[in-house]
Amino acid sequence: MASAKKQHNPAAARRAKLEEARRKERARERRSRIITIAASIAVVAGLVAGGGYLMSAADKQDAAEQAKSSPVRGERSWDKLTQNHVEKKVDYPMNPPVGGDHNPVWMNCDADVYTAPIPNENAVHSLEHGAVWVTYNEKAKPADIEKFTERVARTPYSLMSPVKDQDAPLILSAWGKQVTVKSATDARVAQFFTKYVQGPQTPEPGAACTGGIAR
Repeated sequence: MASAKKQHNPAAARRAKLEEARRKERARERRSRIITIAASIAVVAGLVAGGGYLMSAADKQDAAEQAKSSPVRGERSWDKLTQNHVEKKVDYPMNPPVGGDHNPVWMNCDADVYTAPIPNENAVHSLEHGAVWVTYNEKAKPADIEKFTERVARTPYSLMSPVKDQDAPLILSAWGKQVTVKSATDARVAQFFTKYVQGPQTPEPGAACTGGIAR
């Protein structure tokens, strides 16, 4: 009997080894399937996220192009503005001024917020360089002033200052362009910035907004 068992042991051992090999192969196949599924999910998620990002970027680009090509509601325009450098006070036909003769030195307009009035002649030079100028008087709401301060502070080629004798609480100006807005959340604010910061109206695009006068 013992001899018969010894004869069968090698076969049993081979079967056990074969079963163990099959078990390991099934485990490898399961791991492979799990990895493949996980990788597929990651790829799909990446494609969805990437597609969403691309769609969002495209939507923003479309919105920017629309803002640039559409007229700003209520905007006033002036053509044939002079650009002479003068070192004297200038009597501008509009307040705040949007162009004309101006001081040889510009106001710094690299996201500069001024809490006191600045000289018109220097600010006009900034507009010539493609800046947008936000102005307000004592009737402007503190919340609007705060929001405009935040916007200007993050926008190169823009500046902000009080103009006590302007007709409306909030006015946006660029070279030859001006609009009165109701609040800092007025939809025309974003459009005006998009359209006129270094916009096509700029007589000297790319000219400096630093190295001028700072107060």
